Amino acid sequence: MVSLTMGKINDILKQMRENAKGIRFADLCRVCVKYFGAPRQQSSSHRIYKTPWRGDPRVNIQNSKGMAKAYQVRQVLKAIDRLKNEKNFKK
Repeated sequence: MVSLTMGKINDILKQMRENAKGIRFADLCRVCVKYFGAPRQQSSSHRIYKTPWRGDPRVNIQNSKGMAKAYQVRQVLKAIDRLKNEKNFKK
């Protein structure tokens, strides 16, 4: 995968928050790698990313004809928000 600047990642995050239905699977993967690292499991259609907590929000995304599923985009956003909140709390 091509390395992306944080500005590009922020652009994708903005799009995710504005329209969860219009996100390409490849863009969602890029965001997940930035925040959660390489997927711990990767099959032909699913990718599962490790989070520092157990349970929800889970980061399990699925390729649906090149697009991300909207409910999974929302789960990734919740996970990113939780990750940011926990990092701020620990500082």
